[in-house]
Amino acid sequence: MTYLAKPKLHHPNLPLNKLGFTRRYYEGAISTLCAGCGHDSISAAIIQACFELDLPPHRIAKLSGIGCSSKTPTYFLGNSHGFNTVHGRMPSVLTGANLANRELIYLGVSGDGDSASIGLGQFAHVMRRGVNMTYIVENNGVYGLTKGQFSATSDRGSKSKRGAVNTDEAIDLVGLAMQLGATYIARSFSGDKQQLVPLIQGAILHQGAAFIDVISPCVAFNNHEGSTKSYDYVREHNEAVNFLDVIKFRDEITTEYAPGTLQEVEQHDGSVLRLRKLQDGYDPTDRIAAMNHLLESRAKHEISTGLLFVDGDPTDLHAAANTVDIPLNLLDDKALNPGSAALAKLNASLR
Repeated sequence: MTYLAKPKLHHPNLPLNKLGFTRRYYEGAISTLCAGCGHDSISAAIIQACFELDLPPHRIAKLSGIGCSSKTPTYFLGNSHGFNTVHGRMPSVLTGANLANRELIYLGVSGDGDSASIGLGQFAHVMRRGVNMTYIVENNGVYGLTKGQFSATSDRGSKSKRGAVNTDEAIDLVGLAMQLGATYIARSFSGDKQQLVPLIQGAILHQGAAFIDVISPCVAFNNHEGSTKSYDYVREHNEAVNFLDVIKFRDEITTEYAPGTLQEVEQHDGSVLRLRKLQDGYDPTDRIAAMNHLLESRAKHEISTGLLFVDGDPTDLHAAANTVDIPLNLLDDKALNPGSAALAKLNASLR
């Protein structure tokens, strides 16, 4: 058996972020996934997003379920907290962790089998409760670990590698997230890092339930002609609804320019942001219009990518439950167990 390890030595002039860390500090172990797997590209995008946001790795908690996708947290953020749950149960474990310690940044990674089949109920409840997290589904439309069966997100009419045709309707996790009340919803493609990195950054900065569905081709079992999750199919049918970038909170920068034109705006760090007006008629703050757009795109066999919906005034589970500002895991015994008198007063209020 051969064990691969990343060299500890690196070039002394590698770029550093504001915390003094190189990009390598946000990486993990060497991937054991198939060469060319889209999941590895998603891992690279997560690494880049966290590096550019200057996030302290010890302030991030990454959780996953079971499947090829749920193996990937091993390959990024090796200096962060990590927990691998059982099949489909990542959302409930993450919810409990979030309630106990609201100060951590929560990143949930799952797959189409983990979230759209055995974990569908858990996915639904974490979305409707507004848990403050970034939920990424690495969606390849196939069960890769068990050799290529259709998953719940496989499109009707798509063909397996062995030629079988899927006769079941696909579950659209983006549509479900839209209906269930998620306040940041996006779809992207693992092969489009330019789009995916800012989408992940926006999700991490969002205060509420953020969901990103990432089409991630399986090179072993779902990258052939007839598949609707292959590299070729997604590239041919991808329709980006907007162009975006993420700016961290600093002094406001304003600009004005005409619809349909390109405007270059210098940022605080000296870099230049190139802005292009969104396509006419698409409003990512209109939940109903976004749902209609998804249905229209699906009917035309198009894959809409980009920021599909965002709530400008979101709330999370802590706001709904009216929890204290101090993380529960930092409260002392007196605060957690106020005594029988406080219990009697609470019971009386409920009679």
